[in-house]
Amino acid sequence: MQLQMIDWVSIFGFFLLSLIVGVLVSRKAGKSASSFFLSGRNMPWWLLGVSMVATTFSTDTPNLVTDIVRQNGVSGNWAWWAFLLTGMLTVFVYAKLWRRSGVMTDVEFYELRYSGRTAAFLRGFRAIYLGIFFNVVIMATVTLAAIKIGAVMLNLSPFETVTIAAVVTVSYSMLGGLTGVLITDFFQFGIAMFGAVMAAKHALGHQAVGSLSNLITNPEITDKLSILPDFSDTGLLVSVFIIPLAVQWWSVWYPGAEPGGGGYLVQRMLSAKNEKHAVWATLFFNIAHYALRPWPWIIVALSSLLVFPDLQSLRDAFPNVNPSVVRNDMAYPAMLTFLPAGLLGLVLASLIAAYMSTISTHLNLGSSYIVNDFYRRFINPNATEKQLVRMGRICTLLLMIAACALAPLLENAKQAFDLLLQIGAGTGLLFILRWFWWRINALSEITAMAVSFLIACYFTFIHSHTPLPQLESWQRLVTGVALTTASWLIVTFLTRPSEKETLRSFYRLVKPGGPGWRAVVENARAENQPVDTDDKGWDLPVGILCMFFGCTTTYGALFATGYWIYGNYTPAVILTLVSAAAAVLLINAWKRLRINA
Repeated sequence: MQLQMIDWVSIFGFFLLSLIVGVLVSRKAGKSASSFFLSGRNMPWWLLGVSMVATTFSTDTPNLVTDIVRQNGVSGNWAWWAFLLTGMLTVFVYAKLWRRSGVMTDVEFYELRYSGRTAAFLRGFRAIYLGIFFNVVIMATVTLAAIKIGAVMLNLSPFETVTIAAVVTVSYSMLGGLTGVLITDFFQFGIAMFGAVMAAKHALGHQAVGSLSNLITNPEITDKLSILPDFSDTGLLVSVFIIPLAVQWWSVWYPGAEPGGGGYLVQRMLSAKNEKHAVWATLFFNIAHYALRPWPWIIVALSSLLVFPDLQSLRDAFPNVNPSVVRNDMAYPAMLTFLPAGLLGLVLASLIAAYMSTISTHLNLGSSYIVNDFYRRFINPNATEKQLVRMGRICTLLLMIAACALAPLLENAKQAFDLLLQIGAGTGLLFILRWFWWRINALSEITAMAVSFLIACYFTFIHSHTPLPQLESWQRLVTGVALTTASWLIVTFLTRPSEKETLRSFYRLVKPGGPGWRAVVENARAENQPVDTDDKGWDLPVGILCMFFGCTTTYGALFATGYWIYGNYTPAVILTLVSAAAAVLLINAWKRLRINA
């Protein structure tokens, strides 16, 4: 496959645009740590919402969806569709609380909510744990997808791919900070969506596919089309549907779908103008992430089953690619090799945009943890704003180098997805409850983090070498959830809570309300130091009602789109009406939430 001049113009034009943005905002971004990491806390909801979507529109996401569809059909996507429940809970319950907290990072939250040396240790450890370990793994996974795309579409070696991909991304991330990331994300999202739609359109035009109607009626893939899993296949039903909906969404910490919010989503909420903008941004993200984007990827994945029906056909088509990295996720870039000149460059630019938006976000987020929650907190508390920005730029570069070094050691996106789910298993409930139950303390979180990590290591590296019965992935997940949850609950009841002044200060600032804080509120009243003088009532029940209507609206739109594509018009019309009705009910319920403009 040869790129024409028009293709290269599209690619280098996009690179140039990203660098220009970084240069233009570099002076503003370099004024202070708040400017570099939070854009001065003055960003509008639409820019933040698009940035959230662009970040999750990473290079490995279509590869992951393709992997899932080729192995488990469309219904296999419930493994991540179930996280919509977490997302909507964050929208209507936690977004305003995060914005109200006023912290710079979600890791700084630990010393706002907890007290003592354990809180300080937890903040510092999580800064390194998330800022380096988790961020580097995520960026390496995304870079692995870029390596596969570079090998398939451009015949590039892994070194050549990561060098080219990293230079521009790290350059504008170091210059422009979060503001540069947000602005480039806005353009990158449009380019990425256009590329995904064009990829789907031309996949349907492949001679092995023919058209959309031929695709959905082809007997080779009809068993892959169902949106719901086959209820007669108990194993698949449990692993991709029941466990995600019943357990996974509330119990598992996963980047981008953290129960109660976390990571780059919280970074965007904290960057918003006010609570209202934080809520709107997070709502836009969830609707676009789950209802707008998946179907172009799914169409390409289904088409790939007719063009490359198995792994051997992929290996035969790309003999120069290392066979060890040829997995089902490689079918997505393989399908892009059939694009015509001109369009090929635009789609490649869209994949580069997807890569850069994700990497730039994690570079900025990771450096914010290291700088704000480790360097300034423990190493140099008197650092000037210029020193903090300089350190942020250095960390950005080092994180990129680490991710590029790790990427070639991975095999596929699904491998990292499962590993991250297992590591976060059992911690999610704690992240949900810590806002509304005063008894949870820093040792609770340390226990949850340590136990879940040790269990993940056991199942990943040890269990397969023991005589014990081997477990399915969902069984390992449930085991991790049960053991981790039991462990942190026991520790919570056996250890002392945070100091009462810390708890009172947190309540005054965040105003979580509810019965979980009754002991703190009553104790403060008894000592004539009331913390709820402006409490207007607990609106968590209304938030959960809004969550239900938001999920119904989004799922209805997602599935209605699928049935319209399938030409199954009766359920398509019904689901469209259900989605619209739920949206009306959501608007009415939303008015009862206490959100500061």
